[in-house]
Amino acid sequence: MHSVRIFRHYMRVPFVFLAGIESIIFALSFYVAVHVRWWFLDGEPTLEPAVLFTYSLIVAFVFVLTIAATGLYEASLREGLTGSLVRIALSFFLGSILLSALSFLFPPLGLWRSILSLTIVFSFVSVVLLRLAFFRVNPSIFKRRALVFGDSPLADQLMIANQKRLDIIGFIPITPDDQNTQHNMMLIHYNKPLIQLAFEHHVDEIVLAVKDRRGKLPITELLECRMSGIQVLEQQDFFERELGVLKLDLLTPSWLIHSDGFQNHLLTTLVKRFFDILFSVLFIVVLWPVMLLTAALIFIESGFRHSVLYRQIRVGENGEPFSVIKFRSMRVNAEADGKARWAVTNDPRITYVGRFIRKTRIDELPQIFNILKGEMSFVGPRPERPEFVVDLTRKYEHYATRHRLKPGLTGWAQISYPYGSTEEDALRKLEYDLYYIKNHSTFLDLLILVETVEVVLFGKGAV
Repeated sequence: MHSVRIFRHYMRVPFVFLAGIESIIFALSFYVAVHVRWWFLDGEPTLEPAVLFTYSLIVAFVFVLTIAATGLYEASLREGLTGSLVRIALSFFLGSILLSALSFLFPPLGLWRSILSLTIVFSFVSVVLLRLAFFRVNPSIFKRRALVFGDSPLADQLMIANQKRLDIIGFIPITPDDQNTQHNMMLIHYNKPLIQLAFEHHVDEIVLAVKDRRGKLPITELLECRMSGIQVLEQQDFFERELGVLKLDLLTPSWLIHSDGFQNHLLTTLVKRFFDILFSVLFIVVLWPVMLLTAALIFIESGFRHSVLYRQIRVGENGEPFSVIKFRSMRVNAEADGKARWAVTNDPRITYVGRFIRKTRIDELPQIFNILKGEMSFVGPRPERPEFVVDLTRKYEHYATRHRLKPGLTGWAQISYPYGSTEEDALRKLEYDLYYIKNHSTFLDLLILVETVEVVLFGKGAV
């Protein structure tokens, strides 16, 4: 299955197609619900056809948005069919809340409880049946079939992608040593033309995992595959598209120079700043009761003795330090010896209230004021402590690159990788940060904000 690129970010075509079908389902469900409601009242709908059509689109947009927010348009969804059904139910619950709020704010919308209830029933049944049909007919329908051509050590790295629910069907070795190497992937002998092997195995693309290419690549055969509609990808391009990372062990200056991305348009920067200010004000207006209650609980737990806020120096844009503000989630003497430490799972320094607010990300809310000041953005690389930054920059060539943009309250690494408590975790997150820095756009920022809802709702990545 192929991908399309929207503002330099890859979206899987099957999920775009599925979102389109489900949009039609939601719009039709609302249209039918309106007519059924009036049929029970022995009347005719009072809305003009054009108005009814517009309202149908609004309903479809809201439900597709909540489905995306619960991770149902992701190929790497981990829970399978059962988890999908749970998330569908949750997305409908969230969608009904949003539509109820819209109906309250805009009474002409005409979303009466009876119409909304009927819309949910009709669309829920239709969406569940649609997804069951996809799982029944072909569970791997959303997977891209890839064939690996190359060296054993590089091919082994692609098993990371295979664990992310990608369909890597086999490995074609190019040296005798590679043929004798054991792989979890099926070994496909290079005993016939490459184009024939690709057609026999219904391959969508060929991934080149070749380190030393001198005299090893069958250029003519690869060109024939490419001209037949089979994509031929470099290994780094494959990881970038499928996993949203730039692999550090494959990253070279020449690849960075010749690849697209790293486009810092003034308009994108202005739009990003506008939305930062707008959402900051909205969050403060809406969430001040939550922040006030959190502050009270922290103050009570500390015995009315200690501050509820915690300030810590972090590294911001262009390496400039700033003071980040968070709700205090650890003991006051968490680093009494003055030595910086990574937070770890079940960290004993975390308080009872702190464990809850870290899990729900409430501890991050005061950073909204950092965003208003322009020190942070809603979306960007996570701001790290100077002690860690100095050490990691000294050891790893590309680590300083993550400071080319403002740090964010959420980001591509935060929603894609679990909470990191080691230097190795920091490097894995760096691969996601480099992808964001290379491909950042307003569209990707909106996508990250939507998927952040999944992180908060399901506690993914929290310590």
